[in-house]
Amino acid sequence: MAEMTNGTEALHRNSRKTRVGKVVSDKMAKTVVVAIERRVPHPVYGKMVTRTTKLKAHCEQNDAKAGDTVRIVETRPLSKDKRWRVVEIVDRAR
Repeated sequence: MAEMTNGTEALHRNSRKTRVGKVVSDKMAKTVVVAIERRVPHPVYGKMVTRTTKLKAHCEQNDAKAGDTVRIVETRPLSKDKRWRVVEIVDRAR
């Protein structure tokens, strides 16, 4: 197998998934629960249906509060359930 050049290797390693969602719980220490909503067509009827996925994300400064819209990025496993990390707070809750 041929070796990758440094640029290709870095590109492959740094291509992480990012999602934008709303914080639904901030009751844990340095952890927030983020709800990600996506719209998919119903398999039989074709009507657009909203699907929600809840992900636990690491928030080092613990400054994301419930209702905030945040951007999260995929990372190494930090605990049993945490595989995401908060990158930025896109919009604060009013």
